[in-house]
Amino acid sequence: MSEVEGRVQGHRDGHGFLTPDDGQLDIYLSAQEMQAVMHGDRLRVRVLRFDKRGRPEGKVLEILERKKRPIIGRLLLESGVWLVAPEDKRMGQDILIPKNGIANATAGQVVAVELTEPPSLYSQPVGRVVEVLGEIDDPGMEIEIAVRKYEVPHRFSAETLAQAAKLPDKLRAADLKQRIDLRDVPLVTIDGEDARDFDDAVYCEPHKQGRGKNAFNGWRLLVAIADVSHYVKPGEPLDADAYERATSVYFPRRVIPMLPEKLSNGLCSLNPEQDRLAMVCDMLIDAEGETRAYQFYPAVICSHARLTYTEVAAVLGNTHGPEAAKRRELVPHLLHLHEVYRALLAQRAKRGAVDFETTETQIICDDNGKIEKIVPRTRNEAHRLIEEAMLAANVCAADFIAGAKQSSLFRVHEGPTPEKRAALQAYLRALGLGLGISDDPSPGEFQAVAAATKDRPDAQQIHQMLLRSMQQAIYTGANAGHFGLAYPAYTHFTSPIRRYPDLLVHRVIKAMLGGKRYLLDAAKMEVPEPPRRPGRAKPINPAQASTEPERWEVVGAHCSANERRADEASRDVEAWLKCRYMREHLGEEFSGVVSAVTSFGLFVQLDALYVEGLVHITELGGEYFRFDEVRQELRGERTGIRYATGARVQVQVSRVDLDGRRIDFRLVPESGEARLLSRALRDKQGGAESSRSRSAQPASAVEALAQVQRQDRELKAGRRKAASPKSRSPKTGPSAGQGKTGGAAGKRGTPKTEAPRGKRR
Repeated sequence: MSEVEGRVQGHRDGHGFLTPDDGQLDIYLSAQEMQAVMHGDRLRVRVLRFDKRGRPEGKVLEILERKKRPIIGRLLLESGVWLVAPEDKRMGQDILIPKNGIANATAGQVVAVELTEPPSLYSQPVGRVVEVLGEIDDPGMEIEIAVRKYEVPHRFSAETLAQAAKLPDKLRAADLKQRIDLRDVPLVTIDGEDARDFDDAVYCEPHKQGRGKNAFNGWRLLVAIADVSHYVKPGEPLDADAYERATSVYFPRRVIPMLPEKLSNGLCSLNPEQDRLAMVCDMLIDAEGETRAYQFYPAVICSHARLTYTEVAAVLGNTHGPEAAKRRELVPHLLHLHEVYRALLAQRAKRGAVDFETTETQIICDDNGKIEKIVPRTRNEAHRLIEEAMLAANVCAADFIAGAKQSSLFRVHEGPTPEKRAALQAYLRALGLGLGISDDPSPGEFQAVAAATKDRPDAQQIHQMLLRSMQQAIYTGANAGHFGLAYPAYTHFTSPIRRYPDLLVHRVIKAMLGGKRYLLDAAKMEVPEPPRRPGRAKPINPAQASTEPERWEVVGAHCSANERRADEASRDVEAWLKCRYMREHLGEEFSGVVSAVTSFGLFVQLDALYVEGLVHITELGGEYFRFDEVRQELRGERTGIRYATGARVQVQVSRVDLDGRRIDFRLVPESGEARLLSRALRDKQGGAESSRSRSAQPASAVEALAQVQRQDRELKAGRRKAASPKSRSPKTGPSAGQGKTGGAAGKRGTPKTEAPRGKRR
């Protein structure tokens, strides 16, 4: 059999999977094979066999590389033995700690452990404590765990901090050379109430030019972006740390920035009434929302106000209200921004960009880091206004770079793979919508389905299926367009404070304005080789990136991987906080909506708390349930009861697993199950019997289930009576053999015994 190299992904149940370097199917490793390895190790594996579904199973031949990062976990003392239970359950094994290796930690504390002896077939791993993080209930501990668990860089080097400290506090005369002075233009920043860094400012005015057929009638839109590239130069410590992080990471109540605070909240933040350096995208947009002309140039600006989304939405909603009175001199400019936004929005609809309205939530924490409440984050006109302005600037940047055939990073989002497209087509057909997608779908087809289903109770599930069918957006040096936004070329230009790709795009544009070509620093190739993603070519080994396109590909893969890492760390912290929050609601009942259906149960999102949990299939009653993958529903074989996305249910919080980041619910029968069971009963009965069942509906799910069982028993008794010798005609007179035959027939007619409670089928 073939031998494969790759990195192992552990599973909390003890087994694991090898993710091959060449991007082939993951190889299953049994719990026995995982005894000598740990999550994150690099292995050489031999494929031994394939299971019934064609999935490979392997045997570990050689451990090529051990994971060197410290492991985070809780220090425990059990029967006189010190050990650490890893926070990441994929590690699979507890780590033994000698008495002289616990440092100054005490039992129950969260620690970082360095392995001194790796696991083997006959022994557990051994390690020593290298850092004590604190108690598990300390404020912010979940963030400290996440940044180490996902290996997020969270400390700047001494060289970076020293370089940042030497930067001036204010602009110098030398900084203003060869820049256009826009300090008299009333640019404003519009951000959330809790924003601390402001990297974009906007301004709009009506613009008319020319006469006759060539006349232009539209708007001049200015998008000014903080000029981070003026302070962060290639090859310097600031740049090295920024590249290692590649993005800022946002947690509730805390941000791990890509740049030191002196830059992110100071020199590069477009604070009101302070002179700042910026790169400006100056655009002419016509009445149809098309960008007719644009130019980029370095400038010096002065933000005239720091506005919030709520404030701007209030001004746009009522130009004579109190918010408008406070900003009277800015109201005309905000109205012009709203006008150009409406034109850009119309152009967005015309080109068929996908626009899903999803409910995002915001976690409100107290001073101790505990959740006070979870509230929906509503998007108003101001949010959309800024979004469209930023999209316009990003498209101009991509067009400017692609038109000059310069090397850079593009933000690429591809449509569905053939496999995902086929699955989506089957799903839409099963719903009977009358709408579908073609074999070569366009964004407009996705948007048409989204628009047609937005008012359905299962709209969220349908939109999720549409999203999942598309591939994840990535950074790459090869432009392939943006499917979701329906752009032929797209890049990120508007957030260089928090995204390294934006900083690179700024450098490329600056070099182009100076008549030069930006070349990547060779030091940026010193990054881990990224894993191959399904459906894509094998990534380039950074050490072998010799050509400029290959270098850009490596940088793009690095930035994409760190973006996903940041998202995973943020989600992990939010899940931990929600679990901790729900521990205070154990036993309480809530109404909710089925948000997803799987083969092992239902995911339900609570209406009041915006928290999602699992109703396991064992909690659905004594019934066989089959999972319909196409329709995304569970259906009972005997009663016909169905659980589908969008169904309203009443649940009780039954269990919270803080370590596993899992919340379990139990269906409250009176509201959900009884109604569904009684409806199933009515469907199975007909005529007068159906009328009788409607007049005497069961009061609870237990009674409904008992009624179904009683009817089954009556049916069985009738069959046995019909098959018994006494029930036969006296003319024929049953013989001994006929009596036995009748008994056998009775046995054959008896249904199989009911499966144990909640058994999956």
